[in-house]
Amino acid sequence: MSATLVLIAVMAVLYASGVYLLLERSMTRVLIGFLLVGNATNILILVMAGRRGLAPFYEEGIPAEDYADPLPQALILTAIVITFGVSAFLMALIYRSWRIANADRVQDDLADVAVRSGGASGEEPSVPDEDTEFAERTRVGLLQEADNRRDLETAIDDSADDDDDREFRRGRTRGTDS
Repeated sequence: MSATLVLIAVMAVLYASGVYLLLERSMTRVLIGFLLVGNATNILILVMAGRRGLAPFYEEGIPAEDYADPLPQALILTAIVITFGVSAFLMALIYRSWRIANADRVQDDLADVAVRSGGASGEEPSVPDEDTEFAERTRVGLLQEADNRRDLETAIDDSADDDDDREFRRGRTRGTDS
């Protein structure tokens, strides 16, 4: 078995394990899955780079075909940096989730439950009022909001009327002065 076949087998195992872990509900497993997929991608780029060669530094008398292609190396370094950045972001999300809820499992929301139960045919799922963050907005609160909005609109209209009266008076006084 050649080295390339071994790398392809390792890459396939890393991709399979990574995708499996990405589909888990635990955020820590999602992070590990993302790291595995990132490493598998690096191996994929390495395998696709082709044959080995000399370091890509120019020397007199060496033909260009003997040098290694520097582009795959640059792509691997870029992939490592991107994987590091996204992993740091995921770790911050995991830490924040743990500090807030003491759990790293993603919970089902009402839309997930509706899709799973077959109720995702375009209608909104019914949500009890006491289950939302807006449960305090009772009928009395909504009526009070409507009254406040009406008072604000009246004040704005009165202000506009005052401006119109001022403009009319200014024009009238200018007309008498001339």
